[in-house]
Parts: sequence; structure tokens; C-alpha cells
Amino acid sequence: MTSSTVAQAFPSPAPSLALLGLEPLRAAFEYASMKLMDRAPLPKGDGHAVVIFPGLAGDRHAVAPLRSFCEDLGYAAYDWGRGFNTGPEGNVDAWLDHLAADTNRITDQHAGSISLIGWSLGGIYAREVAKLLGARVRQVITIGSPFAGTAEQSNVGLVYRLLNGNKPQVDAAMLARLRTPPTVPTTSIYSRSDGIVAWQTCLQQGPYEHVDNVEVEGSHCGLGWNKGVFGVIAARLARTPRDAAN
Repeated sequence: MTSSTVAQAFPSPAPSLALLGLEPLRAAFEYASMKLMDRAPLPKGDGHAVVIFPGLAGDRHAVAPLRSFCEDLGYAAYDWGRGFNTGPEGNVDAWLDHLAADTNRITDQHAGSISLIGWSLGGIYAREVAKLLGARVRQVITIGSPFAGTAEQSNVGLVYRLLNGNKPQVDAAMLARLRTPPTVPTTSIYSRSDGIVAWQTCLQQGPYEHVDNVEVEGSHCGLGWNKGVFGVIAARLARTPRDAAN
């Protein structure tokens, strides 16, 4: 089954060109709103490690506002340490194995469990890395991550080809794998006004009691500094491992 066939089997069209065109302006507005956000009522962190994975074409600068936010709350926050995200290269399983090893290395000075946060494509990484690291991971939070979709259900296929040199392919087996959540508590944050990916592809389907879908209002490009997203992240990170599992 090709990626086109899979997309037809799970129909969710890519966002409209109107929404896509408004992305830069909306993201700028969200950034300004984030700067004015009152953070005093937010729960403080317990110091555990948080690793943040950027979206496609993003790097440490793109996730810097989110990393700074986590640090201000009291967490030991790290970016993924791989620079510019051009997508997986070579054998996907081997690539993910290396990414999981890097994540473990980045946080090896922290004895407790860690939280993983991924924006867009980075959220797919976070979910797959959590599956590999098992009990090392406390929870996963994804932000506008289309783990249930294909390239035809987003407006980033051309960007991926320009960065990676390959056409993104998701066959039925891979889609089933990506749709299966990690066994740790997982939160999927999405926006119905996302101009990059179909919001339906960011939803976890199925009877998984440890997975929550949380809606916010925002653009795709601004979700990494959206104050609604920040509020959700602050609340989820503040959960103890026991609370997160309930």
C-alpha cells in the first residue's frame, strides 16, 4: 500500500492555502503574546531532564523559547543536540537507534526518568525514542505532530524533499507503527487552525487510557512558543511519574 493509498484510507486533507499563508503572521503574534504571558501561577519544576526535538527545518534556535521556558520553571532542558532537522536519513530503524542513544547520553547525568517533547516531526521522533528507551522516559509531549498521517495530508512534502533529497514515504506498516503510542503517558497537543498539517493526523485514536489529545488555538509555526501550549506543558511536566501514569 503506497502513502497515497494510505492517505485515501484515512482521509484528512492538507490545510487550506489560506491557513498556510497566514502562518508567519499568526506565529509572530503568538510570539508576542508569549512574551507577555504571566508565568507566576504556573507550577514549578522538580529539576528532572527534558529533551526537546525540533520540527522539520528547525534547530536549537527554533526550540530556544521552549527550552528557556522549561528552564525557567526549574527543569534541566536540552535540545536534541543534532542541529538542523532534515529528517531521518538512511535506514530509519538504525537512525532512530542512534537518536535514542544520543538522547540517553545527553541526559546521562540525571538519574531519574526524563520527559521528551517534540514539535511537529520532532514529536514523531520523541514517540519512537520513548519506545526504545522504555522506563527511562517519564512521559512524551507532542506539539502539532502528524504521527497518524502522510505527506499528502500536510503542506511540507516539498520542503522535506528539498532538505532531505527524498520523497517522504509512509507505507501501511510504518503508519501502523507510528500510530501506536509509546507505553508511557503521552500528550498530543494540536490546533484545528494548523496551517501546515491536518490536525486530525495529530490525534491519538484508540482505547489508550495513558494518552490525551489536548486542543489549543494557534498556528503550526507558532506552537513552539504558544502560551496555550506552554500552559499545557507546564501542567504535564509538573506531574510526578505516578501522577502521570494515572
